[in-house]
Amino acid sequence: MNAASAAYPIAERSAPMRREPLIASGVLGMLIFIFTEVMFFAGLISAHAIVRSQVAGQLWPPYGQPRLPVEQTAINSLALLVSGVVLAFAWFAYKREPAAARIPLLLSILLGAVFVGFQGMEWMAMLAEGLTIQSSTYGGFFYLIIGAHAIHAVGALAALAWAFYKLEHTELTASQLSTVSTFWYFVVLVWPILYVKVYL
Repeated sequence: MNAASAAYPIAERSAPMRREPLIASGVLGMLIFIFTEVMFFAGLISAHAIVRSQVAGQLWPPYGQPRLPVEQTAINSLALLVSGVVLAFAWFAYKREPAAARIPLLLSILLGAVFVGFQGMEWMAMLAEGLTIQSSTYGGFFYLIIGAHAIHAVGALAALAWAFYKLEHTELTASQLSTVSTFWYFVVLVWPILYVKVYL
């Protein structure tokens, strides 16, 4: 130690306080991903609207193509929307007591699975009636847009199932639940827009 440092001792500084982030890193990453997906679906919907407007004087759906099951899908959509509401209850239950989120989280997963299952049955019925991705532009857009949503729904359901597994083993954190819930809310909220644009 030199004379200067002995004359002026360096005071000990406390470690800087670590502030809690305004938004969890996982949620922020998911929101960035969702932003790109919003752009993706916006592009698909825009292309669909342009093509449909160009055949405004013709039949839509084209002649010989089956109409989409508007009423049945509307009823099936309720399962998806209720699933989103139940997931919100799961979040509030988790904040109160993590174990209390078990039943609403499981119910949300089951309702989402019902939606995906009935959509799969709808696809099988449409294929049987002759609506394929190559049968017409109408069929191509239907399978492209609704199929893209189905892929997202299956992925989000897998994430919710993973969260349920972690919850069962008392390993689920609030940040993890928020991240997977954000993905599911995107799947739920984008669906009414796709339903109106594609089915009606």
